[in-house]
Amino acid sequence: MDSATTKPHPRLGPRPLPLHLATEGWLLQMSFAGLTPWSNGSALSRPIHRLAAEHARQSPDTFHRPWHIEIDPAAFLDALTRESKARMDRFLAGVRSYQDHPYVRTRGAPAAIWSKGVAALRDHGGDGPAAVFVPSLINRAYILDLAQDRSILAACAASGVRTFLLDWGEPGTAELKFTIDDYIIGVLIPALEHVKALTGQAPRLVGYCMGGTVCVAPAVLRPDLIAGLGLLAAPWDFHAESAASRAMIAATKPVLDAMIAAQGCASVDLLQALFASLDPTLVGRKFRGFAERSPDSDAARRFVELEDWLNDGIPLAADVARQCLFGWYGENQTLNGTWRVGGLAIDPRRIAVPSLALVPSQDRIVPPASAEALAKLIPNCARLNVDLGHIGMMAGGSAPQLVYEPLAKWLKSLA
Repeated sequence: MDSATTKPHPRLGPRPLPLHLATEGWLLQMSFAGLTPWSNGSALSRPIHRLAAEHARQSPDTFHRPWHIEIDPAAFLDALTRESKARMDRFLAGVRSYQDHPYVRTRGAPAAIWSKGVAALRDHGGDGPAAVFVPSLINRAYILDLAQDRSILAACAASGVRTFLLDWGEPGTAELKFTIDDYIIGVLIPALEHVKALTGQAPRLVGYCMGGTVCVAPAVLRPDLIAGLGLLAAPWDFHAESAASRAMIAATKPVLDAMIAAQGCASVDLLQALFASLDPTLVGRKFRGFAERSPDSDAARRFVELEDWLNDGIPLAADVARQCLFGWYGENQTLNGTWRVGGLAIDPRRIAVPSLALVPSQDRIVPPASAEALAKLIPNCARLNVDLGHIGMMAGGSAPQLVYEPLAKWLKSLA
């Protein structure tokens, strides 16, 4: 599987690049603005100095002069200017190094054995019990098969699991009009029916991230099609540890809704901007660090390999985007029992098959408490906490030992 090239030319990332450039500029501007309140002679500094003088008069034995009074503002401004320029230069150098890196993804995907619109079911081989893997709708499916040594699909196939991947594909004209019901009832369930007919057995179903949330629906609606349910960082309580994100979505809902309506979807750059809001300084830190790496190093290649996937996103159909942003994140419909598919409430307590939830403890995209809430609701659900992040559990150096191996062992144990 080394034929297809999937890296965009030229590289567009880190996406959306204008936002990340602006964020770095804003951070530097705020650093300079912070000089004003304490600089000697400024109007805003007078209350600080007046309070300090009063404190010194009342408690001469315990008073310590504020640190900023001891600093020469001119010298500090000069140092801040030099450091700010150096930080921006390192960031830009990292971005240029990434964009110019010679790495090209050549790991292709198996041909489709079944398709529905742009969605494709791919057979990744292996002998033994069948398992269907389902990724998120907003990222390319190849995160599950990133490289030979970081592929949960290859690992499961090699361990004795007949491994299938449901690749949602990039929405076409028809898919841009889809609801979440269309994806579940019109694509996922028929794919499971095909695998059951092909192999003569109900497959295990494994969902990653949003794919895990989606997989709960067929586990409730069509238990005859599923022999076991694996959940990899699957969010369910969308209000867990997310007060700031909820407030942002609530405040910007009219703007977000207008953007989705105007574009007919949630664009890749819009989705990337929302993810960036979880940690606005992350991209700057990553690319300043990348600037220090040798482009020829294995670490640099792995960085580019993963970064290409991050920037190779998929737009989300308008109705599905509204469901995710306003129904799940806004109203927490999954946890409160009001999320319906095909008119039926999706209640995890009705899942009867053996289940396993892998919860990454360092996850900043799906807080551990969000994934744990789903595991607690499902009867007969084992839980495994792994010391990894959201993407690290798929593509990190320790993912094969901490995630691939225990998942494959569990999938085979259901035979």
